[in-house]
Amino acid sequence: MQNLAAETKGRDTESRYPLYFRTLICFAASGTLLNTINWSSLPGDGSLLQLAMAALLLAYIPIAYQITRRSLPDNAEQVRRWLAFGDALLIGMAMALSNFSLLPSLLFLTMVQFNALTQGGGRCWFEHNTAMLIGVGLGYVMHRPALVVNADLNISAASLIGVFTYFCAYAFYTHKQIAKLKASNEQLQQEQRIANLASYKLSRYLPKRLWRAVTTGKEKEIVTERKLLTVFFSDIKDFSQLTEEMEAETLTRLLNSYLTEMSRIVAHYGGTIDKFIGDAVMVVFGDDQSKGPKSDALRCVAMALAMRKRVSEMMQEWYDQGISHPLQIRMGINTGYCTVGVFGTADHQTYTVMGTHVNLAARLESAAETGEILISHETWAMIKQTVMCRDKGHVSVKGFSTPVKVYSVTDLRKNLGGQQSYLEEHAPGFAMHLDLDKIRNYDKEKVLQALQQAQARLKSKVII
Repeated sequence: MQNLAAETKGRDTESRYPLYFRTLICFAASGTLLNTINWSSLPGDGSLLQLAMAALLLAYIPIAYQITRRSLPDNAEQVRRWLAFGDALLIGMAMALSNFSLLPSLLFLTMVQFNALTQGGGRCWFEHNTAMLIGVGLGYVMHRPALVVNADLNISAASLIGVFTYFCAYAFYTHKQIAKLKASNEQLQQEQRIANLASYKLSRYLPKRLWRAVTTGKEKEIVTERKLLTVFFSDIKDFSQLTEEMEAETLTRLLNSYLTEMSRIVAHYGGTIDKFIGDAVMVVFGDDQSKGPKSDALRCVAMALAMRKRVSEMMQEWYDQGISHPLQIRMGINTGYCTVGVFGTADHQTYTVMGTHVNLAARLESAAETGEILISHETWAMIKQTVMCRDKGHVSVKGFSTPVKVYSVTDLRKNLGGQQSYLEEHAPGFAMHLDLDKIRNYDKEKVLQALQQAQARLKSKVII
């Protein structure tokens, strides 16, 4: 309310300045005309016309004020331009009726240029000079002055005092305007700093895509649509039991530390945190700045591997801090078409991802073992060339009538090198899954014989 009152006061002050300047101009012009009159020869030699013009200039001041005061806000700018046109017109007439006295004419001419350029630039300059020339023409037609340059000091003194006062007033006005602009600029910078801070804080609560849309005024462009996404879920195993066994302060510190590290890893791999659900984390790849379904799936799996590694490191850190409870996570990943957009009511809305494939990712996370990354067949098909996975067959998950084909992520192939214990190859008519860690000693010869037989048959087979 205080800001509104200050703004209203500022507008009132702005509207009064043209009145002050118009008053000074009209008094200067009327004073020049009165000094031009030959009082001893009244009513002849055009003196009555000059006297009438001086009276018109003085009467014009209250008339212009009433017009300005009664103008509608929508027409205020148009009225201001027409009154400025009238000002220049009357000055031009005063110049002609004062017989083009040298110093007053130069001063009035300078005043018109100054007014025009400071108020509106080139267009205003053209309008004001046009009005002044029209005024000069009208004055010339009415008075027919003898084109003799008049340098009477009495006439010059009257106009000089008026115009000098005008320029002093305008200089004072300009000084106040500069001070006001500086104050406004400082306030604007302060508000901008506050807005940037608020925007930064808001970015921590909203998905990146929604945050950019809101901060740029393009939230209407956020529409509900179907997208091919890779969805990730993770949670802490037996977290409910931990809440009963650990002190609230210790649990809060541990959980915040865990979520902070997970968020940092998500940001590193370009994922979007959809939400935190207690200890659970939901991350989406492919909604914001997608690099293609395969790249999204690969980055998601790489992120999960980095999370698993970081949690192992943090367990040792927590143990050194006196937290002996093991904190183990399980993760599920699925790829498929999901519905993404804004859901909710007019009072409360949320930007999230929904659909069967989201539910499947959550179910895979629940079905995963401690420290395991369980992925669907759709995700595996996109990352199998880069990531080593173990085939876990089919598992039954809640909400799905048929068992789901799943795989357990081992590591990136480049990280395994020659030490990898799991081999996997696929080709038309050929599939091999070799898990060295699960082969028993008494089965080793049996496996080697099977491989040798397959090799012999493949070599003897003529393939056309």
